[in-house]
Formats: sequence, C-alpha cells, structure tokens
Amino acid sequence: MAKDDDTTGMNYLQSLPQRWVTIYIPVAIFVFVLLFPFYWMGMTAFKPDAELLDGDRNPFWIVSPTLQHFWKLLFETPYPDWLLNTMIVSVVSTFVSLATAVLAAYAIERLRFQGAKPTGLAIFFAYLVPPSILFIPLAAVVFRLGLFDTRLALILTYPTFLIPFCTWLLMGYFRSIPYELEECALIDGATRWEILTKIILPLAIPGLISAGIFAFTLSWNEFIYALTFISSSEVKTVPVGVVTELVEGDVYHWGPLMAGALLGSLPVAVIYSFFVEYYVSGMTGAVKE
Repeated sequence: MAKDDDTTGMNYLQSLPQRWVTIYIPVAIFVFVLLFPFYWMGMTAFKPDAELLDGDRNPFWIVSPTLQHFWKLLFETPYPDWLLNTMIVSVVSTFVSLATAVLAAYAIERLRFQGAKPTGLAIFFAYLVPPSILFIPLAAVVFRLGLFDTRLALILTYPTFLIPFCTWLLMGYFRSIPYELEECALIDGATRWEILTKIILPLAIPGLISAGIFAFTLSWNEFIYALTFISSSEVKTVPVGVVTELVEGDVYHWGPLMAGALLGSLPVAVIYSFFVEYYVSGMTGAVKE
C-alpha cells in the first residue's frame, strides 16, 4: 500500500511540469488577455488628466487616483438618464421576450404538432439574421408608427432578436424535461396552462434565468438600433450616449469615457455573479428527476 502511495506521489511530481505547460500557463495567459482591458478601463477611469497626458509616467499604475471623471460623468452629462433608459428598455424587453419565448418553446417542444422541427429551425435561422440588415425595414415601421426617438421604439424592436434566441435556448431546456411528468398531469385532469405554470416552469427556472441573463445582456449592450432610432440626448442608452456625447470631433475624453464604460458594465457583472450557478445549469440543460 505504501509503495502504491509512493508511485502516485512520484507520478504527480513527474506530471507537474506537464501540467504547467498544458494547463496553468495557457489558463494564466487566457485570464490575462481577458481581464487586462477591464484593468486598463478601471485605471483610466481613476487617473487624473495630468497622468493620462503625461507619457513619462508609468501607464500601468495610478499615482494620484481621482473621482473627477465620475463627478463629471454623473453631474455634468445626462449619464444618469442614459443609465435609467438602458435599465428600463433592457428589463421590459427581457420580460416581453421571455414571456413570448416560453409560450413558443413549449408549443414547439411539448405539443408535438406537425412541422414543429421546421418551425424551431426557422426560429433559429431568424436569430442568425444580422441586425445591420433588419434595422432598415424596422426604421420604416418605427417612423410610420410615430415611435422615433422614444424608449418604446427600442422596447418593440429589441424582441426581434431576443425572442428567437430565447426560444431556441428554452427549446433545448424543455426537451430535457421528462415527458412522463406531463403525461401524468394530463391523466390527472390538468390543463396545458396548469402543466406549463405548475410543472414545466418550476423545473425550467435555471433555463429561464440563463435565457433572461442573455437577453438582458444583449439588450443592455445593443448599439445599432439605439443609434438609429434615438436622437435626443436624454433618451439615449449608455452604449450610444457614451460614444456620441463624450467624443467631441477628434477629442476623446478618455477619463469620462472609461468611467462610463465601467459604470455601464457593473449591472451585468452583478447579475452574472448572483445567478452564475443557475446560468451554468441552464447552459448544460440539467434537470434532476
């Protein structure tokens, strides 16, 4: 027994250099490349203008941190309005898209009607259509309805790319739920609506959270529609407002720009940190029987 333990220990020591080459070093490089832009963004947001313009100082560290960029952003620009607009549009669009996607995914995966698979495939193909093509006909619709330069224009157009994605994601999750549960409920006299609300949705909570996080993130970071359908400064969203209002010709206000990007990324980061377990479970489609 002791000899086996010694052999295991020697194998571990011999494989340690290999682990460094195959696992630790590549992961460290990946994490560095992934997190360095956020580090640079945070450093720039807290650097005073004197350090930002001084090329002789260390660009990777802050000597005298300041909050002047955040003060300018919050009290000298409409950034709070942009943040509120982004939050309202993202939350409402996410709820509308989830409600529609739940009904569509349940009908396609659980009702077993003829043409269900082609319908699901068509929904997935609809998600693949780039927004750079869709915004042209959508702009005509928005103008005809008199919704240009309003938050409602974004709330009604964002589901055009959120609903196909959420439907496709929930279809895969609903597929993993055992059909026997639904059949037993039908035998006991339950209606389809009762089955959906009392059996399917409670089991699909991780999938719903995962789809909701994705929908919220996509709508929060959306740029093309917000740039096309909104012109007033007070109605703009964070991605559009930061880029269009904090750049004056060829003058880039890097401090407020990075501060706005940092504050704009915090809500999504907080949501991911709270629901990361449900998010992973939703991605794997795991349902415990």
